[in-house]
Amino acid sequence: MKIAELYRSLQGEGLLAGTPSTFVRTSGCNLRCRWCDTPFTSWEPVGEECSSSEVVRRIESLGCSHVVVTGGEPLLFADVTRTCRHLRALGYHVTIETAGTVLNSDAPAGELADLFSISPKLASSTPPADTPGGWHGRHEAARRRDDVVARLMGAGDYQLKFVIDSEADLAEACSWLTSLEDQVHLDRSRVFLMPQGIDEATLATTAAWLEPASTREGLRFAPRHHLTWFGHTRGS
Repeated sequence: MKIAELYRSLQGEGLLAGTPSTFVRTSGCNLRCRWCDTPFTSWEPVGEECSSSEVVRRIESLGCSHVVVTGGEPLLFADVTRTCRHLRALGYHVTIETAGTVLNSDAPAGELADLFSISPKLASSTPPADTPGGWHGRHEAARRRDDVVARLMGAGDYQLKFVIDSEADLAEACSWLTSLEDQVHLDRSRVFLMPQGIDEATLATTAAWLEPASTREGLRFAPRHHLTWFGHTRGS
């Protein structure tokens, strides 16, 4: 599997915000979000090929009981899902961060993670129509897979995290949640709305209207704490 980075830090978002965790960032993605904050795992993927045993050894050396497997899109790769099962067998708490568009595993989804952190991509994530490689159409065709999202939600503990940049994004997220409620039980206390941005000023501008809107919709507002704590830097 190709690993872009592996490091110890604090979880900055969602239900486990503030939890010391080892982050394993895989490289490779089936989407090309316009505002992607980790382009080194998608637009221009980089990393080193590592065996599962090497990844586990490096995780063990960092001494955290919580592991966050992220990307890119980690669920694209069978080696990654096998490694997640191994980590859970060793007693680690495993969070998988995914866009909820693919599940490349023969194992039951519930065996892969203790927490599925699902970040569905809204229409505003789609890159411009003239993006090289046909990525406008490829992204738009792949970004919404309600069947995969529902399967992950039904597998055990989950959280949904929507990145919001505008009122139109908020309306789309709320409509999407209504559709999901027709397919699977939805616990709205596990749904987070996060402002789009990588700097404090941008985040604060969106948070000013998004936080009260989250409360109004019966959802949770999620500050992106890691950007405040560490800035937009790799390995943090």
